[in-house]
Amino acid sequence: MANRQLTYKGLVYPWHCDHMGHMNVMWYVGKFDEATWAFFATIGLTPAFLRDSGTGMAAVDQRLTYQREALPGDMLEIYSQPIEITNKTLRFSHQMLNADTGQISAICELVGVHLDTNSRKSVHLPDDVREKTLAMINIDPGTSDQ
Repeated sequence: MANRQLTYKGLVYPWHCDHMGHMNVMWYVGKFDEATWAFFATIGLTPAFLRDSGTGMAAVDQRLTYQREALPGDMLEIYSQPIEITNKTLRFSHQMLNADTGQISAICELVGVHLDTNSRKSVHLPDDVREKTLAMINIDPGTSDQ
């Protein structure tokens, strides 16, 4: 993950765990969601921008791969990076790591669509968001045809 950013850091608490003693899937999704909003803010899709512009982001595809258990007391870090951006959509990934061992606990890849919150229809992402995101994935904004 060349241009990855730290977007979440937190502890696995005992109440995050299920009857098998490891973090339950609902908490993986929740921690990835927190990382998503932190990632969006780094590219200009801040809560204030979304409120002021009457737009939002909606997940249209989310894929999780679990690789190692997260246990009570584990410190987790999530690193995020964009993969692809089009006029209206953003595909990005998260890697959840055990901060002590560096081992990957889970990977989440998502596709989000930028939408008008009143009409509930997709709308173009702002040019500055597209340019910043393209720079993060090492694509020259002047050569992209998306």
